[in-house]
Amino acid sequence: MRSSEVAAAAGVNLQTLRYYERRGLLAEPSRSLGGHRDYPDDAVTTLRVIKAAQRLGFTLAEISDLLDTARHRHRRGEGAGLQARAQAKLADVGAKLADLTTIAETLRAAVTAGCDDLETCAGDPNCPLPFTDLANRGGSAGGRS
Repeated sequence: MRSSEVAAAAGVNLQTLRYYERRGLLAEPSRSLGGHRDYPDDAVTTLRVIKAAQRLGFTLAEISDLLDTARHRHRRGEGAGLQARAQAKLADVGAKLADLTTIAETLRAAVTAGCDDLETCAGDPNCPLPFTDLANRGGSAGGRS
């Protein structure tokens, strides 16, 4: 299959296809006598797997590791496969959901309290926004600026 055919079948653009090749996520294809890339049919499946894994929250580096593990099954070790990675990603998603729930609840309280000015609210002991707590957390989702 030619580059444009593979890209269209997988629902990606040509730049994405070439980027995944450069990153090693997709094997470099053979070339036709005219120098055109000639992809095997399974390239479409690989691209679809990559896009699905991204939608599940895996980074390209994590996807690369998962694909490499699948390609080299004899190197499988403890924690290297999809099961362990999916469990870790699920725990990460759970933590993010907990942070987002806290953020949503705090913002709802601020809306209900009628907070309209951050500096005024920061000085009000009845303000529902936890300015001190958020400033001290720094590294969590709620403390980023």
